[in-house]
Amino acid sequence: MADQKKYPDRDLIGYGRDRPDVIWPNGAKLAVNIVLNYEEGGEYNILDGDAHSESLICEQNGVEPIIGERNLNVESIYEYGSRCGVWNVFDEFTSRDAPLTVYAVGLALKKNPAVGAAIREHGFDCVSHGWRWIDYAKVPEEVEREHMHLCVDTILDITGERPIGWYTGRPSLNTRRLAVEEGGFLYDSDAYNDDLPYFVEVDGKRHLILCHNFDANDTNFQRSPGVFSAYEYFGYLKNSIEYFRRREKPGFLTIALHARVIGRPGRISAISRLLDYLQKCDDVWLARRNDIAKHWIETQG
Repeated sequence: MADQKKYPDRDLIGYGRDRPDVIWPNGAKLAVNIVLNYEEGGEYNILDGDAHSESLICEQNGVEPIIGERNLNVESIYEYGSRCGVWNVFDEFTSRDAPLTVYAVGLALKKNPAVGAAIREHGFDCVSHGWRWIDYAKVPEEVEREHMHLCVDTILDITGERPIGWYTGRPSLNTRRLAVEEGGFLYDSDAYNDDLPYFVEVDGKRHLILCHNFDANDTNFQRSPGVFSAYEYFGYLKNSIEYFRRREKPGFLTIALHARVIGRPGRISAISRLLDYLQKCDDVWLARRNDIAKHWIETQG
């Protein structure tokens, strides 16, 4: 048995073979949450006091941060997400009356509050995605704590609803503890290690984890090897869903999107096909993230 004191934050066993008996609404075999990462305007930029430009999820392979300078190409690619991509994605969901979760970066929402108004109007749920879309690994704890409060206050002010979920994406060793300390979060999603939600103990408090996914993420369009076409991406997502539909025991799947990625005209049809397919699956619960968290707490807590 491994020394847990040496590996306090690692669990390589989890549920193991003894998966819990999960009852999703209407006897569904799979709970699916589709989430849009809204980060545009919160990324690294010297205009916001950062030491370098952004380099992640920006269409161009091999981009390196530019120290002390702006990268106008990257800025423009991010702007596509806030100007066009987010509205293209919202249209797909609203036209089908389908649920959507938005991981909202606080500063990004502040710079484009119309997105927050649309979240409120359409009944989407909003998860805190950090005050900035930056790497918090080396951010001082007191700054990260302040940023967490800024993000919560901004989302509440713009959408009218206090976020109850947290996902940093580029977390520090302090992030989960700070989220529990903050006191208003039912769950966080800074984990990738299971097909079902699970509880952990943080500073003596029981805390829910709803895992995120990278393999079902639209950033596969920008990875090598990845996917090139909307057909390939939809095919991968359908394969993931069909796997759970064939199993005896239920599962949970997050499908993560980005406004500047999937919102492009050549890619958005993957979401059209996905939503049309899911709405024909009577054994799949397509739900907002907050609703999945509340259901898990009510039935498994």
